[in-house]
Amino acid sequence: MREPTFLILTVLAGGTRHGYGIIQEVATLSDERVRLLPGTLYTALDRLTAQGLVEPDRQEVVDGRLRRYYRLTPPGVDALRTETTRLRQLTTAAEARLRALRPRTT
Repeated sequence: MREPTFLILTVLAGGTRHGYGIIQEVATLSDERVRLLPGTLYTALDRLTAQGLVEPDRQEVVDGRLRRYYRLTPPGVDALRTETTRLRQLTTAAEARLRALRPRTT
């Protein structure tokens, strides 16, 4: 799973969000390393919806603009849990190897 997808699912695990809210929270979670453009976000949301990982929740008009809200589905929760476990295993392996390194002597 690519990092932007992981971050989108992570944001939605915190509750229903509209597109701009997802963009803002992804930037915050990633310490501004990942900045989604609206076109990129909605392409990802369309793909995740087609995969059954997220679904539209509702729409509302705010200040004359349409806001679409999305939520995580049960399969989306499962996918996020699976990816979180995979990343944790990789991190654990990397940390073990780093601990095993001995400082270089000159």
